[in-house]
Order: sequence, then structure tokens, then C-alpha cells
Amino acid sequence: MTATATEVRAPAPAVQARPSLGARITERLGGGVVRVFLVLVGLFWLVPTIGLLISSLRSPDDMSASGWWTVFTKPSQLTFDSYRKLLENGDITHSLLNTVLITVPATVLVVIIGSLAGYAFAWLEFPGRDWWFLGVVSLLVVPVQVALIPIAELFGKIGLFGSILGVVLFHTGFGLPFAVFLLRNFFAEIPRELLEAARLDGAGELRLFARVVMPLGGPAIASLGIFQFLWVWNDMLVALVFTKSGTQPITVALQTQVRQFGNNIDVLAPGAFISMVIPLAVFFAFQRQFVSGVMAGAVK
Repeated sequence: MTATATEVRAPAPAVQARPSLGARITERLGGGVVRVFLVLVGLFWLVPTIGLLISSLRSPDDMSASGWWTVFTKPSQLTFDSYRKLLENGDITHSLLNTVLITVPATVLVVIIGSLAGYAFAWLEFPGRDWWFLGVVSLLVVPVQVALIPIAELFGKIGLFGSILGVVLFHTGFGLPFAVFLLRNFFAEIPRELLEAARLDGAGELRLFARVVMPLGGPAIASLGIFQFLWVWNDMLVALVFTKSGTQPITVALQTQVRQFGNNIDVLAPGAFISMVIPLAVFFAFQRQFVSGVMAGAVK
């Protein structure tokens, strides 16, 4: 046998590029160290909440004498007397009820109207649809402060100034542009074939909206509901302008108690904690839907 004129050589192994210094540091720190750091950051941000909770469980004398952290060495300071006094304070309990009466309708109305409008702008054909949608989106740039005086004068003429209904309508009106913008973009990602198949089965627009669009839009609707609930619940500016003594929410009621801080310190701490913990409970209850709504469309 004779040797061939050319030899078949195996390809040389590819030289792997050495990762950069930043990549090596990130890889080494990508495990337990980063997790511990994130846990520490989370605990750091929880310190004010923990401090408020402990302060609400201390007596006024203890709060005046020392800081809330002394409870770890003297746990006997903890008491529920402040919460008992809070429940006996008619102004605070009534304002908490007013907050619910304002927040729940304002959230439900924005979700329902925003969902219907978002579906219409996404899938219904009508004259000037795109121009109407641009007009709604342009309302996002209108600050709340600009509309306070004109709407206050309007509500005064029609008898809504100082009422809970007036505050609900104000929050609903200013929450709808963002709701329509968010839900329209989400509904537009629904496959057209799915909607056409439902129409071929005889589904009308309302049935199609209720049976197909609403279930698919659950994450986005939950995200919108959480955003609207938190905004309305924590609002103070609108409530301070449009409410009066009998219709004030918890934020305004606590602000009025600050004027008498020396006499009501035992009411402020538990009232502020209850005002804060309810939105937190709502957020954590719908956390899964909120994350799904925020991430919707990021991964196909």
C-alpha cells in the first residue's frame, strides 16, 4: 500500500476564550453570597415596618422613654391597649370604613370599564379607533394637581363635593387612561385565531369577552387592580381636597391626629400600621397574578 499524497488532519481544538474578570466574579458570587445579600437588603427595608408594628404594641410612656428596639430586652412592654383605644376612637374607625368605601368601588370600576374599553380598542372596528386610543393615552400626561381646582368647582355645582361618590369618580377618571393603555396592549396579544374560533361557535362579543378574553387577561387585570388599589388606598392629596369631616379616609384622619400628637400617640402608631398592612396583605394575596401580569409578553 502506498501512502496518500495528502494526509487528513483532524481539526485543531477550538481555543476557549478565557472569561473576563467580571464574569468570573459574577459566577462565584452567583450562589449563596448574593442570596444572603438580598435577604439582608430585604430585612433592611422591613425595619421601618417592624419598628412601626412594635411601636403600636407599646404604651405611650414607653414610647416617650425609649426607642422601639428596647422591646427585645424588655418584652414586657408589649401590650394591645393601643389597639383597644384605636377601636374606641370613632374618627379612626369611621375613616377606615370610608377608605374601604372609596377604594373598592374605584378599583372595581376602573377594572371593569378599563377591561371593556381595552377589548374594544384591541379587537373591535369603529371609526377613529386609533385616534380615540391616542387621545386616551395622551391623558396619562395630565397631572392630578392640574385638575383639582376645576373638578372641585364642577363637583361643587352638581352637589358631589365632599362626598365619597365624588372621590370615587375622581379616582376612576384618573385611573382609566392607564387601565385602557395596559389592558389594550395585553388583549392585543391574544391570538386572532382563538377569537375567530369562538365567533364561529356562535359567541357574541359580550360572551367572547366574558368567556375568552377575561380568563386570558387575568394576570394583567390582577396587576391593574393591585396598582389601582394601592394608589387609591394610600392617596391623601385628592382626599384632602374633596372630602370633609364625615367622609375622610384613614390617611386624612391620621393627618388630623398628628396635630394633636402629644395626646394621640397611642392611636397614631396602630392606625398607621393598620393603614399600611392592609395594602401589603392585598399585594401578597395577588402576588402570583401580579408577577404574571408584569412579565406577560416578555417570554413567548
